[in-house]
Amino acid sequence: MSFLALKRSCIVLFLFAFFGAGALLINYLIFPAASLFLPKKFQKSFYCSVVHKTWRFFNGMMQKTGIIKVDFVNSERLFDAKRKIIVANHPSFIDIVLLIGFLPDTICVAKKELKKNLFMGNIVKSLYLINDENNEQLLADTVRVLENGYNIIIFPSGTRTVEGEDLKLHKGAALMALHSGADILPLNIHCDRKFLAKHQKIIDAGEKTINYTITANEPIRTNELLNSAGDLTKIQLRNRLNNVIKEKISQA
Repeated sequence: MSFLALKRSCIVLFLFAFFGAGALLINYLIFPAASLFLPKKFQKSFYCSVVHKTWRFFNGMMQKTGIIKVDFVNSERLFDAKRKIIVANHPSFIDIVLLIGFLPDTICVAKKELKKNLFMGNIVKSLYLINDENNEQLLADTVRVLENGYNIIIFPSGTRTVEGEDLKLHKGAALMALHSGADILPLNIHCDRKFLAKHQKIIDAGEKTINYTITANEPIRTNELLNSAGDLTKIQLRNRLNNVIKEKISQA
C-alpha cells in the first residue's frame, strides 16, 4: 500500500469513528431526551432534522478531506422533491447517508435487524419505516409519512448492488407507491471506482478521490400507471411497476 493510500485509509477510519461516536450520542442521549421533553407532534420533525444535519456535516467532511466528491445530474428533480418515494440502486455503504444528508424532510425504509443495532437502534425505531416486519403497517405508515410532507427513500434491491450484475428488486417500493399513489423519483448512483462496496474493506479508499454521480431520472407517475392499467391484476401491475423502476434506476 502506498503512503497516499495509507493516508486516505486512516482518514476514512477516523471519519467513521467520528460517525459512530455521533450516532451513539444521537441514539442514547439526544433522541431519548427529545422523547421526554418535546411534545410528541414535534418529535419526528426534530429527529429528522437532527439526522439530516449531522449526516450533511459528515458528507461535508468526506468531501473536504478529498475522500469523495459528489455531483448531481438533473439536481432540480431531487432537491425539489416533496412527498415522493425515492428509489435508487445501492452501490456503496454510504448511499443512504449521502441522500439523507443532502435532502431535508426525508426518511428511509430500514431492515428490522437495525432496531437491535448498537449505533442505530433507537434512531431506526424513532424515525424510520421497517420493511420486513409488518407489511400492512408499512403501507399505512407510508401514507401517513407522505401526507406529513416527507420523502421516503428505499433501495428496492434490499442490499448493496454489484455493478454488472442483474438487479433483483423486492416488491416493497412498488407496493408502497401503488398503495399511496405517490410518484416515484428514480435515482442512479454511480461511483467511478468501488468504494465501501459489498465485500470490500472499509480501508480500501485507493489513492484518488472517489467520484459519485447521482442522476435523478424522469419521475414515474404512479396514478398515470394506475389509470392505464386496464384489466391488469394487482400482481401484474406491481410487476409492471417493478420493471419500470428497474429500468429507471439503471439509467446513468
